[in-house]
Amino acid sequence: MCNNKSTMNHIVIIGNGISGVTAARHIRKNSDNKIIIISAETKYFFSRTALMYVYMGHMKFEHTQPYENWFWKKNSIDLKEGFVKNINTKEKVLNFSSGENLTYNKLIIATGSKPNKFGWPGQDLIGVMGMYHKQDLEKLEKYAPDKKKCRRAVIVGGGLIGIELAEMLRSRNIPVTFLVRETSFWNGVLPAQESTMINEHIIQHQIDLRLNTNLKEIKADENGHVKSIIIEETGEEILCDVVGLTAGVTPNIDFLKGSGIELGRGIKVNRFLETNIENIYAIGDCAEQHKAIGQRRNIEAVWYTGRMMGETVAQTICNNKTAYKPGHWFNSAKFLDIEYQTYGWVFSESRKKENEIYFQWKHPEHSKCITISFDKNTKTFLGINTFGIRMRHEIFDKWLTENKSVEHVLEYLADANFDPEFYKLNEPEIVNKFNLENNTNIKPKKKSWKRIFSKV
Repeated sequence: MCNNKSTMNHIVIIGNGISGVTAARHIRKNSDNKIIIISAETKYFFSRTALMYVYMGHMKFEHTQPYENWFWKKNSIDLKEGFVKNINTKEKVLNFSSGENLTYNKLIIATGSKPNKFGWPGQDLIGVMGMYHKQDLEKLEKYAPDKKKCRRAVIVGGGLIGIELAEMLRSRNIPVTFLVRETSFWNGVLPAQESTMINEHIIQHQIDLRLNTNLKEIKADENGHVKSIIIEETGEEILCDVVGLTAGVTPNIDFLKGSGIELGRGIKVNRFLETNIENIYAIGDCAEQHKAIGQRRNIEAVWYTGRMMGETVAQTICNNKTAYKPGHWFNSAKFLDIEYQTYGWVFSESRKKENEIYFQWKHPEHSKCITISFDKNTKTFLGINTFGIRMRHEIFDKWLTENKSVEHVLEYLADANFDPEFYKLNEPEIVNKFNLENNTNIKPKKKSWKRIFSKV
């Protein structure tokens, strides 16, 4: 609990994504500081990860807003719409593109990311978009409402946002061509077995997957609208009405050049999320650690790390200086119909370390597989990827903290399974394959709720 009720600061937060809003909420919980959140995108906070479900018809946009509009006034958090053009850090003044100015005592920069553009000819044409902002959703509704208006869409970039956009467009029966520069989908992250399975899954969903393929240019019609794309390797022209640029993101920091704030790829911060200038902090996708934490990347564009950074910086601002400690790596995603979870570290073959061994199992009929990474010398469990099998975060977090052996993980694997009741469990087959390959005699334990909920 913070204890600065007597000291009033004027705290300004640039950005109303998960990082900035979490920081504001936790500062308010613990202080009476004046708080202003600035946003150039939308007035009210919304869940960015839910945008795809609005287009797919599963929810309305207002359903993506976890707080009612009255929440902000009730909690004395002021909202300001505007675009910050630059920051005068000496005078502690924000300059807006509208000509307005705003002073601050403490500043939190939480401006997130923007889609990568690589200077492709035609990348700014009408009908070209990312899939990151609410404005992208509006563009998609305008230019790809159905397959009559959008006869084909081309997606450039084989990451998580790319496959989400493909799923969105296919939900309206719009033909999709998917350009992936790698030889297999997301193979810089996933082991080969998993990447290959996702390739097959994409094709099964009638998506025209083009591996090892780069975009050369986007061509325009007479009205400045997308007409087609040209493939770099072959010169093939593909007619299309929409192009989705989903080749990764980069920190949104252009407006900070010349401010005196130290920049790399992102805004340089220490473990307390402090910049080189006193009383200025950076959190979320735009923050870059001077030195990476463990095996994590210096910049992490992940929802939950943004939330954790918001909670952490709020403590520091409220006179309870707290270091950012994200804990064990985990993440989850969805590849069309296949759910993906990862805990600890499982790298692609190209990034795999000498001491790491992978045990892999794949269901012969269904889109289910796992990869377990462990140390070949100590047999310590290092990480797991699961596809089509839901797992309990708390269990793996505990096993990683306690440096459990791979044998222990396999013996108690049923405890970690979070699939609904009546789902077919595959632990016996998984353990049996491990035993055969490693000359072990592990006997899998039945699921125990007592163990699952034990705090020991």
